[in-house]
Amino acid sequence: MLITETKLRVRYKETDAMGIAYYANYLVWFEVGRTEWMRALGPSYGELERSGIFLPVIRVTCEYKLPVRYDDELTVITRIENLGVVRLTFNYEIRHGGQLVARGSTEHAFVNAKGKPAALRKMNPFLWRKLTQALEGDPAE
Repeated sequence: MLITETKLRVRYKETDAMGIAYYANYLVWFEVGRTEWMRALGPSYGELERSGIFLPVIRVTCEYKLPVRYDDELTVITRIENLGVVRLTFNYEIRHGGQLVARGSTEHAFVNAKGKPAALRKMNPFLWRKLTQALEGDPAE
């Protein structure tokens, strides 16, 4: 299974009046992790979109465990959980100093340039195979 770890720091602008990272930023950090996961798998998100395949978010969950503050270094751990004909689910853990601070998931639909659902297996068999291998932990990944 392909699992990536992406490092980032909480920026000052991402904190609220209490000095704690604002809750919506966790979704942005999920996106950073997801983008780096796709880059590690290949193709990148940009290449995917240029080929006419888009992955809009259709559902998101986030469970907050511990607060983080300005300049804390975070690790976003990203993996895929589920791959369907027209859907893909990513799981995330955000850690600070080894401690779990948040976990969540995003579910995406595969759509074409017109926003219509697209069966990835037919539209891009190469990417379908790579995603399947990344999910199953195939040694050929």
